[in-house]
Amino acid sequence: MTDRAALIRSGLVPSIGTAEADPRIRVDLAHLRALELRAQQISFLPRQPARSVLNGRHASRLRGRGLNFEELRNYMPADDIRTIDWKVTARTGTPHVRVYTEERDRPTLIVVDQRMSMFFGSALNMKSVTAAECATLAAFRIFDQGDRVGGIVFGDDTLAEIRPARSRKSLTEFLTALAEANGMLRADAPPVTSMPMNRVLESVARIAPRNHLVLIFSDFDEVDDTTRRLITGLSRHNDLVVGLVSDPYSDEVPPDTRIVVSDGELQAEINTGDRSVHGRLKEMASGRLADILDWQRQLGVPVMPLSAAEDSVTQMRRLMGLPRRRR
Repeated sequence: MTDRAALIRSGLVPSIGTAEADPRIRVDLAHLRALELRAQQISFLPRQPARSVLNGRHASRLRGRGLNFEELRNYMPADDIRTIDWKVTARTGTPHVRVYTEERDRPTLIVVDQRMSMFFGSALNMKSVTAAECATLAAFRIFDQGDRVGGIVFGDDTLAEIRPARSRKSLTEFLTALAEANGMLRADAPPVTSMPMNRVLESVARIAPRNHLVLIFSDFDEVDDTTRRLITGLSRHNDLVVGLVSDPYSDEVPPDTRIVVSDGELQAEINTGDRSVHGRLKEMASGRLADILDWQRQLGVPVMPLSAAEDSVTQMRRLMGLPRRRR
């Protein structure tokens, strides 16, 4: 497992997908690379369109690149009085200003969930495909903006870390890890204990302690009070954006349907025609989504609701407040 994870991180493991594979079910490296041109116009810079979910009217504004302290010097007539360092001025008796320069780039960490809970889709894509495509669109656009890009790609029992870097090689390592993790998802995979989201968030906090842009694409299948605490800590020191991936079938839980579920060894049939059973399933699904969507109001964390039933580029453009492309 350790050796395989190291290969994934290094980008040496080839993508499993084939040319004949249905890209709605599984994506390969070629498919992800082909999204580069379609990522144009999407922006993760502080200035956002009025209808963007990242605009200050909807959530906390993205702070963008930070400032580096350059020097302390004597005040000049053209200087902004807001830059005066009053403590130094009082100590020396002459006006002094602090000079800052904007950071040349900002590190970005893109976290992508590729666990078995994401290997589900009822209308267009698997949730895992939607997460992979949206993460790829973000990676290409942020790289094009001149920022460093890295990521964490995790499955049920694998986790690949790619440190943010301003290089095409690092971007390719991230896409390779993503394609490999997506290719490992299959219906006949042996059952394993799913990697806890909280463990992944702890890794995010270690790699991105502050001043990062952090994007998380997941269905947040299991969250608890610890998840909320970790999300709060990340958002306090970074610009955090959550891409909540869902599917209309699992969200709405249609009535009068017999569903067979399995853990890979045992099977059980759920009859949603039973009102009490349907009610409990619907309450569980809607309650989880409502809790995560409420992070935007309570924690100021922008949440992008992504549906596996809609084209990834189309909904990313809409969520960013961009007009629909004319055909």
